[in-house]
Amino acid sequence: MERFKVSAGNVCARAVWHLVAVGGAAALALSACDGGTEHQQPDNGQINPTVGGGGAGGPDASPPPPDAGMPGNPVAEPPMGLDPNNQVNPGPLPGDAHFDFNALLARGEMLRDIMDPRAASLLAARYDLSDRPSSYTMSRGKPLQEGVRVRLPPGVTWDQLAMMTPEQIKAADIFPGGFMPLPHPNQDEGGQILPQSTIDELNRQTARNLKRFDISFDIPEIFLPEFPPAIFLTTRPDLGDVSQGKVVTFANFFELFKDKLNEKQLNGFRLLLTPFPEQQFNLTDDRRTVDPVLGIACLECHINGHTNGAIHLVQDIRPQEMRNRLDTVTLRGVNIQRLFGSQRALKTVEDFTQFEQSGAYFDGDMASAVKKGVNMLDRTQQVQPMAELQELFDFPPAPKLGVLGTLDASKSTAAELRGELVFNGKGQCAGCHPPPFYTDLTMHDLMVDRFFMFRTVNNQMQKPDGIIKTFPLRGIKDSPPYFHDGRLLTLEDSIEFFNLILEDHLTQSEKDDLLAFLLAL
Repeated sequence: MERFKVSAGNVCARAVWHLVAVGGAAALALSACDGGTEHQQPDNGQINPTVGGGGAGGPDASPPPPDAGMPGNPVAEPPMGLDPNNQVNPGPLPGDAHFDFNALLARGEMLRDIMDPRAASLLAARYDLSDRPSSYTMSRGKPLQEGVRVRLPPGVTWDQLAMMTPEQIKAADIFPGGFMPLPHPNQDEGGQILPQSTIDELNRQTARNLKRFDISFDIPEIFLPEFPPAIFLTTRPDLGDVSQGKVVTFANFFELFKDKLNEKQLNGFRLLLTPFPEQQFNLTDDRRTVDPVLGIACLECHINGHTNGAIHLVQDIRPQEMRNRLDTVTLRGVNIQRLFGSQRALKTVEDFTQFEQSGAYFDGDMASAVKKGVNMLDRTQQVQPMAELQELFDFPPAPKLGVLGTLDASKSTAAELRGELVFNGKGQCAGCHPPPFYTDLTMHDLMVDRFFMFRTVNNQMQKPDGIIKTFPLRGIKDSPPYFHDGRLLTLEDSIEFFNLILEDHLTQSEKDDLLAFLLAL
């Protein structure tokens, strides 16, 4: 691929790299700074998507902090000889159906060297990423990471922050960055990204390499669900975990489940494990894997009917900088839920199963869906068995919960019982998460934007979340990271977040007791 030449006369010393999406693939662009002003909006509630986000510096420089481009931290000259005025996406010419794959590959590999360090820099600035395993484990034995990992602004404590009003926190601009929306590692390109452990195992079993050449998964695996996760069936609670410690794929599902499921359910399993074309994973030149692949299967993100922590961007928001990062949710307990999709509120799992093939799979882009191979599922012959199988994935056992989903006092510790009182009372948790499954099956707006000024971070606008579906808390310890975009790495982070958002003013002992209760769910 011919290198672009730098047009140095158009590059200011205080420039900010950001990405722009052109025709479905990422292209670099450069926007000039306005004399060193900070990347945040006036405190008037207005969103201005044109403000640029921070980016990576020169080829020999370490990646700048996430808010690069602010006073005292200018961004270096454009890396790798790129011309900011000639960033034409290597897509097809008018009337040509084909992309120049070699150009896409070269550009994507170049982007990865820029975007991966930038994403890592953001996480390191927001969180303590050290390996501090807890004594508590997930269903198959992986330790949870313990402690609050969200970093506080210098000179501020959690107690001090909790005593301030939302207006005071916003005016002082001290809302912790780890409580703000978490951008996709490449916000302008977006798309599904799998953790490396999943990529390696799927490649071993199915000879399909789903490693993207343009971006890598960002959150360290110590903060992700255990891999492979356990599988519990609503129809066979007597069996406990039926995964046999294996990742279920189309290569082994029949042998594992032929004596546990009926023929229709097995067919649903087969369909959920069948790779179908997707925006980044497909057989065309417009893909993000080195080799063409058939696609990706539903249960390759919802691994074993649970989750591996894979990410995407929600497909129902535009423009691109407004789209929310989406953490893959567990399918455990789908049978008791009545809303599907964090904000779209689809009413049945059948609808979600059918519509995702042309929705999230192709970013809501029907033209790409037709070109790359949209999978039009038959409602009776395919959607119904797929939905029925999903509704068999059960929550993990919770031996300390009684028939009504509350703690059995004879089996619970004093801390767990105190934590249940906090959950139902001062903590206000039960207002959205009532037993037995700890969800009210509706949606709420936490109005987190009360606490911060809008700004662009790594090309995502930090903005109001709006209403979000209430997810069940049963088995919550098996499903880190938390919140719809995975911004809360630990349960302790979640407790501090809601203590601040709901203005609970919990004491440290009350927080500890609440944690003990959540671990019992």
